[in-house]
Amino acid sequence: MKRVTVFCGSNLGSRPEYAEAARQLAAAMVSEGIGLAYGGSSVGTMGELARAMLQAGGEVIGVIPRLLVEREVAFTGLPDLRIVDSMHERKAQMAALADAFVALPGGIGTMDEFFEMVSWTQLGLHQKPCGLLNVCGYYDRLIGFVDHAVDQGFIKQAHRSIMVVDEDPGSLLRRLQDHRE
Repeated sequence: MKRVTVFCGSNLGSRPEYAEAARQLAAAMVSEGIGLAYGGSSVGTMGELARAMLQAGGEVIGVIPRLLVEREVAFTGLPDLRIVDSMHERKAQMAALADAFVALPGGIGTMDEFFEMVSWTQLGLHQKPCGLLNVCGYYDRLIGFVDHAVDQGFIKQAHRSIMVVDEDPGSLLRRLQDHRE
């Protein structure tokens, strides 16, 4: 994997472990020579992740829509900040830049972006693995819901396996790499 797109929040969340997980993911990515594409913000876990990547000497590409440049405080100090016209263009560009996708704990936007990539994999639009970094059990209920949808016949087990779940950033990256092969 050359680059991973990470979906994460413009907020830090209520636990310090969320920001720490962003920094740990950055360290794991840099140690593996993996670059980052992300939402281009300087705040929240997005900002923590990007700053940690840059401080460790990693590659960072931010992609942010014009309407969020001021609202989300775009990370103007990035060596590669791409300003796009829409959220759709943002997702398409981040998808094109990535070999895999990871979602840190986040809100509605994080879920939207992550599940769109899972859906694109399911539809065969790409074959890129999708991982959830399950920090402090953040995604336990979501995983439970997805498993319930499998049990109820709305998601095929083969499509459930698209989502790789791990609590450790380094382990998640290794599993995504293995998932691609």
